[in-house]
Amino acid sequence: MSTLELAKQLIACRSVTPLDEGCLDIIGARLESLGFTLERLRYENVDNLWARRGQKHPIVCLAGHTDVVPTGPLDQWHSDPFTPVIRDGKLYGRGAADMKGSLAAFVTSVEKFVAEHPEHDGSIALLLTSDEEGIAVNGTVRVVDELKLRGEKIDYCILGEPTSSTRTGDTIKNGRRGSLSGTLTVKGVQGHIAYPHLARNPIHLAAPAIAELAATVWDQGNEYFPATSWQISNIHGGTGATNVIPGTVNIEFNFRFSTASTVEGLKQRTHAILDRHGLEYDLAWALSGRPFLTPRGNLVDAVSNAIEQVTGIVTELSTSGGTSDGRFIADICPQVIELGPLNATIHQLNECVAVDDLEILSEIYRRTLAILLSRQS
Repeated sequence: MSTLELAKQLIACRSVTPLDEGCLDIIGARLESLGFTLERLRYENVDNLWARRGQKHPIVCLAGHTDVVPTGPLDQWHSDPFTPVIRDGKLYGRGAADMKGSLAAFVTSVEKFVAEHPEHDGSIALLLTSDEEGIAVNGTVRVVDELKLRGEKIDYCILGEPTSSTRTGDTIKNGRRGSLSGTLTVKGVQGHIAYPHLARNPIHLAAPAIAELAATVWDQGNEYFPATSWQISNIHGGTGATNVIPGTVNIEFNFRFSTASTVEGLKQRTHAILDRHGLEYDLAWALSGRPFLTPRGNLVDAVSNAIEQVTGIVTELSTSGGTSDGRFIADICPQVIELGPLNATIHQLNECVAVDDLEILSEIYRRTLAILLSRQS
């Protein structure tokens, strides 16, 4: 079965996060026929798969997710989002680009590679989840925790995230910024707006500190990462009445931070600014992911070479964008990158992927496996 046909099968599964809806059954059957050992790991309502062929290192892991984001208004799709349709050389359907096309390419690349190298060096693994587009607490992070308990480590990992900009293979992600959020409550004294001397307006009190936080240079970034960014996402204050000074103001903010900063350092500097302005406040922190980085080395070189062999493109390295499950896998794998199709339509209405790009992607993955699993014995 071609990569296109498998992608169509997967798109037809209505796997809106955190549901899998049979995707792992389809993929698992294909892998089992190749000699993979399958381990289904279910945590609460989330289905995960750890599949491995081989017992030796290096382990090359292909990782991704079967879940997709909700469709949005169905009447604004040109066709049913879970009925794969080809129009003008593109495959349409929810998850076509993010990331069922990549999953299909993973499977067909492995099938071709194993057919050519049935006694290949090292091991091939797939780590798949149905909890990436949602809250991401019972998916990849739980599988990684299980592998940690066993003392299992991965040598190289490729995630099928849609990384390409204008041509498949023109960009790979060799890292991602961390994400650290804060919920800040600044306290004042509520009162009548006509008697401000009897109240303390927390919005006024917080304003100079907010200005300093926004103006602070947290770091300069580095060769791979832009400077760390601090941004407010929400501010809520007031009772709704126009004649009441509020007693509190709630501010939600987020750091997208590089490897040039640490979680502890960002927290300490934030508290120092708030304390310097004499605020009475509560601050709750939530870390959703630390930054990870894979410098140039075996994995980046192998993927870059495979892309150039297949497409003639000299790929670019990037760490832009949001978080991915790579932040979890990096705990047990020193080299993690992301490579997938164009990201122009992901999470949008009428999501699609170019049909020709599916086989291109499969061939890039196949050549990468050949490079990495023939380098060592």
